[in-house]
Amino acid sequence: METTEVVPGTTIARKTGSHPAVANGTGPFGKIMLFAGAGGQSLSSEIAGYLGLPMGVSERIVFPNENIFIRLEHSVRGQDVYLVQCMCTPLHDNIMELLIMIDALKRDSAGRINVVIPYLPYTRSDKKDQPRVPITARLMANMIEVAGADRYITIDLHAGQIQGFFNIPGDALTAFHLMSDYAKSLEIPNLVVCSADLGYAKKARNWAEKLGTPLAVVEKRRLFNTGQAEALTIIGDVEGKNVLLVDDEVLTGGTIVKAVEAIRKFGAQDVYLAFTHALLRGEAPQRLNSLNLKQIITTNTMPMSDAMKEAIPNMKVLSVAPMLGEVILRAHEGRSVGELFNEAPRAYSPSEPVLDS
Repeated sequence: METTEVVPGTTIARKTGSHPAVANGTGPFGKIMLFAGAGGQSLSSEIAGYLGLPMGVSERIVFPNENIFIRLEHSVRGQDVYLVQCMCTPLHDNIMELLIMIDALKRDSAGRINVVIPYLPYTRSDKKDQPRVPITARLMANMIEVAGADRYITIDLHAGQIQGFFNIPGDALTAFHLMSDYAKSLEIPNLVVCSADLGYAKKARNWAEKLGTPLAVVEKRRLFNTGQAEALTIIGDVEGKNVLLVDDEVLTGGTIVKAVEAIRKFGAQDVYLAFTHALLRGEAPQRLNSLNLKQIITTNTMPMSDAMKEAIPNMKVLSVAPMLGEVILRAHEGRSVGELFNEAPRAYSPSEPVLDS
Protein backbone atom coordinates (compact mmCIF):
# COMPACT_ATOMS: atom_id res chain seq x y z
CA MET A 1 0.00 0.00 0.00
CA GLU A 2 1.37 3.40 -1.02
CA THR A 3 2.05 5.73 1.90
CA THR A 4 2.86 9.41 2.06
CA GLU A 5 4.80 11.58 4.47
CA VAL A 6 4.81 15.32 5.10
CA VAL A 7 8.03 16.98 3.96
CA PRO A 8 9.62 18.29 7.20
CA GLY A 9 9.14 22.02 7.62
CA THR A 10 6.27 22.20 5.09
CA THR A 11 2.61 21.20 4.85
CA ILE A 12 2.87 19.15 1.63
CA ALA A 13 3.21 15.37 1.38
CA ARG A 14 5.03 13.06 -0.99
CA LYS A 15 5.29 9.30 -1.43
CA THR A 16 7.36 7.72 1.33
CA GLY A 17 10.96 7.15 0.30
CA SER A 18 10.57 8.76 -3.12
CA HIS A 19 12.37 11.67 -4.74
CA PRO A 20 10.30 14.56 -6.11
CA ALA A 21 10.04 14.59 -9.89
CA VAL A 22 12.86 16.90 -11.02
CA ALA A 23 12.43 18.85 -14.24
CA ASN A 24 14.47 17.46 -17.14
CA GLY A 25 15.87 20.71 -18.44
CA THR A 26 13.14 21.83 -20.79
CA GLY A 27 12.42 25.06 -18.86
CA PRO A 28 13.82 28.52 -19.59
CA PHE A 29 16.81 27.96 -17.27
CA GLY A 30 17.82 24.48 -18.34
CA LYS A 31 18.21 21.76 -15.74
CA ILE A 32 18.94 22.03 -12.02
CA MET A 33 22.62 21.86 -11.12
CA LEU A 34 23.80 21.87 -7.50
CA PHE A 35 27.16 23.23 -6.37
CA ALA A 36 28.50 23.90 -2.89
CA GLY A 37 31.16 26.01 -1.27
CA ALA A 38 33.44 24.60 1.41
CA GLY A 39 30.94 25.51 4.14
CA GLY A 40 27.93 23.96 2.39
CA GLN A 41 29.20 20.49 1.50
CA SER A 42 27.21 18.54 4.10
CA LEU A 43 23.91 20.37 3.62
CA SER A 44 24.15 20.36 -0.19
CA SER A 45 24.74 16.60 -0.14
CA GLU A 46 21.50 16.18 1.81
CA ILE A 47 19.64 18.42 -0.66
CA ALA A 48 21.06 16.46 -3.59
CA GLY A 49 20.01 13.21 -1.93
CA TYR A 50 16.49 14.55 -1.40
CA LEU A 51 16.16 15.66 -5.04
CA GLY A 52 17.91 12.57 -6.41
CA LEU A 53 20.48 14.70 -8.24
CA PRO A 54 24.28 14.50 -8.45
CA MET A 55 26.43 17.24 -6.95
CA GLY A 56 28.36 19.51 -9.26
CA VAL A 57 32.13 19.26 -8.83
CA SER A 58 34.47 22.19 -8.47
CA GLU A 59 38.13 22.51 -7.58
CA ARG A 60 39.15 24.83 -4.74
CA ILE A 61 42.75 25.90 -4.22
CA VAL A 62 44.05 28.29 -1.56
CA PHE A 63 47.42 29.71 -2.57
CA PRO A 64 50.17 30.62 -0.07
CA ASN A 65 49.09 34.26 -0.29
CA GLU A 66 45.59 33.14 0.89
CA ASN A 67 44.00 33.87 -2.51
CA ILE A 68 41.16 31.45 -3.30
CA PHE A 69 40.98 29.86 -6.76
CA ILE A 70 37.85 28.07 -8.04
CA ARG A 71 37.50 25.97 -11.19
CA LEU A 72 34.22 24.31 -12.23
CA GLU A 73 34.59 20.71 -13.44
CA HIS A 74 31.30 20.82 -15.40
CA SER A 75 29.85 23.22 -17.94
CA VAL A 76 26.90 25.18 -16.54
CA ARG A 77 26.05 27.02 -19.76
CA GLY A 78 22.34 27.78 -19.85
CA GLN A 79 21.57 25.80 -16.68
CA ASP A 80 19.67 26.65 -13.47
CA VAL A 81 22.45 26.58 -10.87
CA TYR A 82 21.91 26.47 -7.09
CA LEU A 83 25.01 27.31 -5.06
CA VAL A 84 24.87 26.30 -1.37
CA GLN A 85 27.17 28.04 1.10
CA CYS A 86 26.88 27.94 4.89
CA MET A 87 28.48 30.89 6.66
CA CYS A 88 30.44 28.98 9.27
CA THR A 89 34.05 29.40 10.38
CA PRO A 90 36.17 30.70 8.65
CA LEU A 91 33.41 33.20 7.91
CA HIS A 92 35.24 35.64 5.66
CA ASP A 93 36.87 32.88 3.62
CA ASN A 94 33.40 31.46 3.02
CA ILE A 95 31.99 34.85 2.03
CA MET A 96 34.83 35.41 -0.44
CA GLU A 97 34.54 31.89 -1.81
CA LEU A 98 30.81 32.44 -2.39
CA LEU A 99 31.48 35.58 -4.40
CA ILE A 100 34.25 33.91 -6.43
CA MET A 101 32.04 30.90 -7.21
CA ILE A 102 29.22 33.20 -8.33
CA ASP A 103 31.67 34.94 -10.66
CA ALA A 104 32.89 31.60 -12.04
CA LEU A 105 29.29 30.50 -12.73
CA LYS A 106 28.46 33.81 -14.41
CA ARG A 107 31.54 33.65 -16.66
CA ASP A 108 30.60 30.11 -17.68
CA SER A 109 27.21 31.49 -18.87
CA ALA A 110 24.92 29.87 -16.30
CA GLY A 111 21.28 30.43 -17.22
CA ARG A 112 20.42 31.52 -13.66
CA ILE A 113 22.51 31.67 -10.49
CA ASN A 114 20.64 31.03 -7.23
CA VAL A 115 22.57 31.34 -3.97
CA VAL A 116 21.35 29.28 -1.02
CA ILE A 117 22.66 30.89 2.17
CA PRO A 118 20.77 29.32 5.12
CA TYR A 119 22.29 31.80 7.58
CA LEU A 120 23.04 35.25 6.16
CA PRO A 121 25.83 36.89 8.19
CA TYR A 122 25.99 40.51 9.33
CA THR A 123 22.19 40.80 9.52
CA ARG A 124 22.38 42.38 12.97
CA SER A 125 24.10 45.36 11.33
CA ASP A 126 20.91 46.45 9.55
CA LYS A 127 20.64 50.14 10.53
CA LYS A 128 22.64 53.14 11.72
CA ASP A 129 21.90 53.02 15.43
CA GLN A 130 25.12 54.88 16.32
CA PRO A 131 27.09 57.67 14.66
CA ARG A 132 29.70 56.71 12.06
CA VAL A 133 28.79 53.01 11.71
CA PRO A 134 28.14 50.91 8.57
CA ILE A 135 25.02 49.05 7.48
CA THR A 136 26.86 45.83 6.71
CA ALA A 137 23.75 43.79 5.93
CA ARG A 138 23.15 46.08 2.94
CA LEU A 139 26.79 45.65 1.92
CA MET A 140 26.36 41.87 1.95
CA ALA A 141 23.34 42.15 -0.34
CA ASN A 142 25.22 44.49 -2.68
CA MET A 143 28.24 42.16 -2.95
CA ILE A 144 26.07 39.14 -3.75
CA GLU A 145 24.25 41.08 -6.46
CA VAL A 146 27.37 42.63 -7.99
CA ALA A 147 29.07 39.22 -8.11
CA GLY A 148 26.25 38.08 -10.40
CA ALA A 149 23.62 36.22 -8.37
CA ASP A 150 20.11 36.26 -9.85
CA ARG A 151 18.21 34.97 -6.82
CA TYR A 152 18.80 34.20 -3.14
CA ILE A 153 17.32 31.73 -0.69
CA THR A 154 17.85 32.14 3.06
CA ILE A 155 16.26 31.12 6.36
CA ASP A 156 15.12 33.20 9.33
CA LEU A 157 16.64 36.59 8.71
CA HIS A 158 17.30 38.51 11.91
CA ALA A 159 14.95 41.23 10.62
CA GLY A 160 12.45 40.85 7.80
CA GLN A 161 13.19 44.26 6.32
CA ILE A 162 16.63 43.03 5.24
CA GLN A 163 14.83 41.58 2.21
CA GLY A 164 14.56 45.18 1.04
CA PHE A 165 18.35 45.44 0.82
CA PHE A 166 18.29 43.08 -2.17
CA ASN A 167 17.33 44.22 -5.65
CA ILE A 168 17.09 40.63 -6.85
CA PRO A 169 14.18 38.29 -6.06
CA GLY A 170 14.53 35.79 -3.26
CA ASP A 171 12.84 33.47 -0.82
CA ALA A 172 13.24 34.40 2.85
CA LEU A 173 12.13 31.13 4.46
CA THR A 174 11.56 30.19 8.07
CA ALA A 175 12.38 27.08 10.10
CA PHE A 176 9.43 27.86 12.39
CA HIS A 177 7.22 25.11 10.96
CA LEU A 178 10.02 22.54 11.13
CA MET A 179 10.85 23.25 14.77
CA SER A 180 7.32 23.89 16.02
CA ASP A 181 6.04 20.64 14.46
CA TYR A 182 8.78 18.79 16.33
CA ALA A 183 8.03 20.64 19.58
CA LYS A 184 4.35 19.81 19.17
CA SER A 185 5.20 16.11 18.78
CA LEU A 186 6.85 16.16 22.22
CA GLU A 187 3.43 16.82 23.79
CA ILE A 188 4.95 18.85 26.63
CA PRO A 189 2.32 19.29 29.37
CA ASN A 190 1.50 22.58 31.08
CA LEU A 191 3.59 24.48 28.53
CA VAL A 192 4.33 28.20 28.15
CA VAL A 193 6.23 29.63 25.18
CA CYS A 194 8.70 32.33 26.22
CA SER A 195 10.59 34.76 23.99
CA ALA A 196 14.24 35.29 24.90
CA ASP A 197 13.76 39.05 24.51
CA LEU A 198 11.24 41.70 23.46
CA GLY A 199 12.60 41.78 19.91
CA TYR A 200 11.55 38.18 19.29
CA ALA A 201 8.13 38.50 20.95
CA LYS A 202 6.15 38.73 17.71
CA LYS A 203 7.64 35.51 16.36
CA ALA A 204 7.25 33.86 19.77
CA ARG A 205 3.53 34.68 19.55
CA ASN A 206 3.38 32.49 16.43
CA TRP A 207 4.92 29.67 18.45
CA ALA A 208 2.34 30.11 21.19
CA GLU A 209 -0.53 30.11 18.69
CA LYS A 210 0.80 27.02 16.92
CA LEU A 211 1.27 25.07 20.17
CA GLY A 212 -1.87 26.46 21.83
CA THR A 213 -0.05 27.85 24.86
CA PRO A 214 0.24 31.15 26.77
CA LEU A 215 3.07 33.53 25.91
CA ALA A 216 5.73 35.04 28.17
CA VAL A 217 8.61 37.39 27.37
CA VAL A 218 11.97 37.93 29.04
CA GLU A 219 12.53 41.66 29.41
CA LYS A 220 16.23 42.39 29.22
CA ARG A 221 18.53 45.31 28.74
CA ARG A 222 22.02 45.36 27.30
CA LEU A 223 24.53 47.26 29.44
CA PHE A 224 25.92 50.14 27.36
CA ASN A 225 29.50 50.01 28.66
CA THR A 226 30.06 46.22 28.38
CA GLY A 227 27.53 45.10 25.76
CA GLN A 228 26.51 42.24 28.07
CA ALA A 229 22.85 41.28 28.32
CA GLU A 230 21.14 41.59 31.68
CA ALA A 231 17.75 39.90 32.09
CA LEU A 232 15.45 41.85 34.36
CA THR A 233 12.00 40.31 34.62
CA ILE A 234 9.38 38.08 33.00
CA ILE A 235 6.29 39.49 31.30
CA GLY A 236 3.73 36.72 31.74
CA ASP A 237 3.29 33.76 34.09
CA VAL A 238 5.79 30.87 34.14
CA GLU A 239 5.37 29.75 37.76
CA GLY A 240 4.89 26.00 37.93
CA LYS A 241 4.97 25.74 34.13
CA ASN A 242 7.18 23.96 31.65
CA VAL A 243 8.74 26.60 29.41
CA LEU A 244 9.84 26.53 25.78
CA LEU A 245 12.33 29.38 25.32
CA VAL A 246 12.58 30.50 21.67
CA ASP A 247 15.04 32.70 19.77
CA ASP A 248 16.50 33.02 16.26
CA GLU A 249 20.16 32.26 16.99
CA VAL A 250 22.59 31.44 19.78
CA LEU A 251 26.19 32.66 19.55
CA THR A 252 27.94 32.61 22.93
CA GLY A 253 24.90 31.64 24.97
CA GLY A 254 25.08 34.67 27.27
CA THR A 255 21.55 35.88 26.53
CA ILE A 256 20.15 32.37 26.98
CA VAL A 257 21.87 31.94 30.35
CA LYS A 258 20.32 35.18 31.65
CA ALA A 259 16.91 34.24 30.23
CA VAL A 260 16.91 30.76 31.78
CA GLU A 261 18.04 32.17 35.13
CA ALA A 262 15.14 34.64 35.06
CA ILE A 263 12.63 31.96 34.03
CA ARG A 264 13.69 29.67 36.86
CA LYS A 265 13.77 32.58 39.32
CA PHE A 266 10.07 33.06 38.58
CA GLY A 267 9.25 29.43 39.36
CA ALA A 268 9.41 27.53 36.03
CA GLN A 269 9.74 23.74 35.99
CA ASP A 270 11.42 22.06 32.97
CA VAL A 271 12.93 24.43 30.41
CA TYR A 272 13.28 23.63 26.70
CA LEU A 273 15.17 25.78 24.18
CA ALA A 274 14.54 26.22 20.43
CA PHE A 275 16.51 28.37 17.99
CA THR A 276 17.22 28.24 14.25
CA HIS A 277 20.90 29.11 13.87
CA ALA A 278 23.39 27.22 16.05
CA LEU A 279 26.41 29.52 15.80
CA LEU A 280 27.70 28.28 19.17
CA ARG A 281 31.07 29.98 19.58
CA GLY A 282 33.44 30.10 22.52
CA GLU A 283 31.95 28.80 25.76
CA ALA A 284 28.45 28.31 24.32
CA PRO A 285 28.43 24.47 24.60
CA GLN A 286 29.56 24.59 28.23
CA ARG A 287 27.04 27.30 29.06
CA LEU A 288 24.15 25.40 27.49
CA ASN A 289 25.14 22.22 29.31
CA SER A 290 25.33 24.07 32.62
CA LEU A 291 21.67 25.14 32.30
CA ASN A 292 20.33 21.58 32.68
CA LEU A 293 17.81 22.12 29.88
CA LYS A 294 15.33 19.33 29.18
CA GLN A 295 16.01 19.50 25.43
CA ILE A 296 17.56 21.87 22.88
CA ILE A 297 15.97 22.07 19.44
CA THR A 298 17.87 23.59 16.52
CA THR A 299 18.60 23.11 12.80
CA ASN A 300 21.56 22.45 10.52
CA THR A 301 21.61 25.89 8.87
CA MET A 302 25.13 25.91 10.31
CA PRO A 303 27.29 22.76 9.95
CA MET A 304 27.29 20.74 13.15
CA SER A 305 30.37 18.65 13.90
CA ASP A 306 30.12 15.30 15.66
CA ALA A 307 32.23 16.78 18.46
CA MET A 308 29.70 19.58 18.95
CA LYS A 309 26.81 17.12 19.02
CA GLU A 310 28.63 15.03 21.61
CA ALA A 311 29.39 18.15 23.65
CA ILE A 312 25.65 18.95 23.88
CA PRO A 313 23.99 15.50 24.14
CA ASN A 314 20.46 16.83 24.73
CA MET A 315 20.46 18.77 21.43
CA LYS A 316 18.13 17.69 18.61
CA VAL A 317 19.35 18.93 15.19
CA LEU A 318 16.59 19.06 12.57
CA SER A 319 17.54 19.12 8.89
CA VAL A 320 16.37 21.96 6.63
CA ALA A 321 17.48 20.00 3.53
CA PRO A 322 14.03 18.62 2.54
CA MET A 323 12.47 22.09 2.83
CA LEU A 324 15.26 23.65 0.77
CA GLY A 325 14.97 20.84 -1.78
CA GLU A 326 11.27 21.56 -2.26
CA VAL A 327 11.91 25.30 -2.53
CA ILE A 328 14.62 24.72 -5.14
CA LEU A 329 12.29 22.52 -7.18
CA ARG A 330 9.47 25.07 -7.06
CA ALA A 331 11.76 27.99 -7.88
CA HIS A 332 13.07 26.02 -10.86
CA GLU A 333 9.58 25.16 -12.13
CA GLY A 334 8.10 28.60 -11.46
CA ARG A 335 5.60 27.35 -8.88
CA SER A 336 4.48 29.00 -5.64
CA VAL A 337 6.81 28.56 -2.66
CA GLY A 338 4.10 29.88 -0.34
CA GLU A 339 2.06 26.73 -0.97
CA LEU A 340 4.60 24.81 1.07
CA PHE A 341 3.45 26.72 4.14
CA ASN A 342 -0.27 27.10 3.42
CA GLU A 343 0.29 30.56 1.95
CA ALA A 344 -1.07 29.83 -1.53
CA PRO A 345 -2.14 32.83 -3.65
CA ARG A 346 -5.67 33.14 -4.94
CA ALA A 347 -6.14 31.15 -8.13
CA TYR A 348 -6.11 33.27 -11.29
CA SER A 349 -8.82 32.77 -13.87
CA PRO A 350 -8.47 34.29 -17.37
CA SER A 351 -12.27 34.51 -17.51
CA GLU A 352 -12.43 37.07 -14.72
CA PRO A 353 -13.80 40.45 -15.88
CA VAL A 354 -11.30 43.21 -16.47
CA LEU A 355 -11.69 46.13 -14.06
CA ASP A 356 -12.04 49.59 -15.54
CA SER A 357 -9.23 51.95 -14.58
